[in-house]
Amino acid sequence: MKKQTKAIHTRFQRQDAYESLSMPVYHTAAYEFDNADSMSDAFCGRTDSPDYSRVMNPTVTFFENKVKSLTGATEVIALSSGMAAISNTLFSVAAAGKNIVTSRHLFGNTYSLITGTLSRFGVSPRLCDLTDIRSVESAVDGDTCCIYLEIITNPQMEVADLQVLSNIAREKGIPLIADTTLIPFTEFSSHSLGVDIEIVSSTKYLSGGATSIGGLVIDYGTCPGFGKRMRTEMLLNLGAYMTPHVAYMQTIGLETLNARYHVQSANAAMLAGRLRALPAIRYVNYVGLEDNPYHALAQRQFGPTAGAMITIDLESRNACISFINNLKLIRRATNLFDNKTLAIHPASTIFGLFTDAQRRDMDVKDTTVRISVGLEDTDDLLEDIVQALGDQSCKSHH
Repeated sequence: MKKQTKAIHTRFQRQDAYESLSMPVYHTAAYEFDNADSMSDAFCGRTDSPDYSRVMNPTVTFFENKVKSLTGATEVIALSSGMAAISNTLFSVAAAGKNIVTSRHLFGNTYSLITGTLSRFGVSPRLCDLTDIRSVESAVDGDTCCIYLEIITNPQMEVADLQVLSNIAREKGIPLIADTTLIPFTEFSSHSLGVDIEIVSSTKYLSGGATSIGGLVIDYGTCPGFGKRMRTEMLLNLGAYMTPHVAYMQTIGLETLNARYHVQSANAAMLAGRLRALPAIRYVNYVGLEDNPYHALAQRQFGPTAGAMITIDLESRNACISFINNLKLIRRATNLFDNKTLAIHPASTIFGLFTDAQRRDMDVKDTTVRISVGLEDTDDLLEDIVQALGDQSCKSHH
């Protein structure tokens, strides 16, 4: 079956008593067993029967199985948020005395997890330019536990060569871990590019229009012991498993992902091209634009689509704040890939608690506005952007 068919027709683990077409929501904490032996088998992982909904639930397992069938993964674990997926994964591979080789170009909370929280437990951050092979090779040593990156950084929109990073990771016997949230896993195979463990914020494209918060850890079985540690240690000890109702909503979202994503990415490509004609906008950053420095690499790795996130640079921080305040159709909100188009000023919000020096180090500029493009008509979006920018762009537009 093709991916879109699999997204709709994955079979339930067990036949439903009422022949329901949608996997029922098992809003229950515990499950009854016929006898002591079957209870022991479930708790010790010798059978796939759920024992307790903090670590296994039929609705969540069904969602995990759908993702597994779409990605070809060995193991998929659904968690309570994208950050839970990141933190559980890094706790699985890291230990005191180890280091994580990663970029300064990370989402704000991922950056603070690696440079702050984990460092308090004796795990060192090694921040380098992941687009520079020599920089990565010199950062990796015998104590490196993984190379970690975002496939398109948020909001800098940098793209690193996954195959090159994978070769370095393979040589050192460590996993390459990639947050692939910005391009859906239905569009490309991260594993074929050398990724060992894929992390996705399922809050974004998968949830079906920002219905719920969730995260996925997609394990391709090339990091020995990782999947077992996630199931038998992280889920049991950290308690961040996805709830059944979220899994239900995201299962439905997965069924329409292909249709929504192709409209959103086409809208983003069209809008990015049209925004360049507006004089008030100094720069439009979108890897789908042919003259973007990462365009060729992004196409080779992720295929013809480039996601639904654009950033624009305006004259000043004040211009950005004024623009956001003037928006009428586009919503002032965080999150990515809602059905609605969203705008945010990253420097004063997502990165607002970092110092000016830290933001400079991370290339988070005061002049940048991030736009997550939704499903609206692009004419309406452009009209709202033009009026929000003020007279200069209005004259140009008309």
